[in-house]
Amino acid sequence: MSATIETRKGYAPQTPATLAAYLSGIPAVRMILGGEPAQWRVTEVGDGNLNLVFIVKGPSDGVAVKQALPYVRLVGESWPLPLSRAHYEHMALTEQARLTGRLVPAIHHYDEKLALIVMELLEPHIIMRRGMIAATIYPKFADDISTFMARTLYFTSDLALTAEKKKAMIAAFAGNTALCKITEDLIFTDPYRVAELNRWTSPQLDPYAARWREDVELKVAVSRLKLKFLSSAEAMLHGDLHTGSVMLTPEDTRIIDPEFAFMGPMGFDVGAVIANFLINYFSHDGHEERPGERDKYRERVLAMMEQIWTGFRAKFLDLWRQNPTGDAYPPSLFAGEAGAAALEAERQAYMDRLWTDTLGFAAAKMIRRILGLAHNIDLELITDKDRRATCEARALTLARDMMVHTGDYTSIVIVAEAARKVRSEMKSY
Repeated sequence: MSATIETRKGYAPQTPATLAAYLSGIPAVRMILGGEPAQWRVTEVGDGNLNLVFIVKGPSDGVAVKQALPYVRLVGESWPLPLSRAHYEHMALTEQARLTGRLVPAIHHYDEKLALIVMELLEPHIIMRRGMIAATIYPKFADDISTFMARTLYFTSDLALTAEKKKAMIAAFAGNTALCKITEDLIFTDPYRVAELNRWTSPQLDPYAARWREDVELKVAVSRLKLKFLSSAEAMLHGDLHTGSVMLTPEDTRIIDPEFAFMGPMGFDVGAVIANFLINYFSHDGHEERPGERDKYRERVLAMMEQIWTGFRAKFLDLWRQNPTGDAYPPSLFAGEAGAAALEAERQAYMDRLWTDTLGFAAAKMIRRILGLAHNIDLELITDKDRRATCEARALTLARDMMVHTGDYTSIVIVAEAARKVRSEMKSY
């Protein structure tokens, strides 16, 4: 890890004191905010791992401002990170907006030099992860996220694109190597070895961390997933698609923060969503005041998880049937009744392979959130360490089995049943 912090002429991190003056020079933003800069209220709200985030409110309306720092905010200047990630985020948001409309925030302004994006202020939206910790019901989310994934993944794949356009997309995102490197290390490598930044609930999970470092079967399985992540440029991924990258109300869903975007294996995005629902399912034993009081919500979480996968599969297949515009599986090869039947059988087999990838990537995401660097507040906000460790141990147990014995999980229903079984059979600390 290099210790050289990127410098760029004209770049400077914004502060509440400097941001209003900067925004006042952007006519479109000034019109949105209304009034004069002296009337604007600027608040720094970033609580993520990487960036500065501000909310700016004027007499008429507000905006959100996100600026990349030349290092990982969670760690500090000892971990440099290129400012170019804002370029890839802007490019991904633009493409996602084209494909999904209002499922992403509108962009008002982008400044390449400052690595800064001014976008729609989402209010009264909250981060989904916080809402699910509070057992909030989101009736539209399963439909919205399955639509988002189906459209962004299908229409940026070889099933929809010509080879020329697909290769151009690969080239456009190829430089986002630093963010990919974070994924490659923190998800697929560090939890399975001694790594300086690893952390877990200790001493309760010490035996799990030790076993993971010695589990050759598990390390082979995760290495296969890493190879697919490194080599399979199937579609444009969000790259960090979890309940912390969603802002929503019960009526409206927005997907945010695609700075990890690149051309990769589709199952990585879908698996990340599944993983976060499973983590949330196990976490409620640490948040409820009385045993069983969140049983109904737990079942709702698993039902939503099932709806997400089944909805995604159905929508992806429909897009393929209706828009066979890519260079893969050209319709001219499958004319006639026999050809159509063979192509439909291949579509189903394709989705079965994608399901297998999804399971493995979901397991890897679950493990990294418990034994790696960056954890989920679903679990981190459980103050009783024994209760937290119980939830985490159950999630780890299911994740290992999903990754090593993927063939046993032939449907999302079986995953839900396995989660229930692990929760009921594993004793508390």
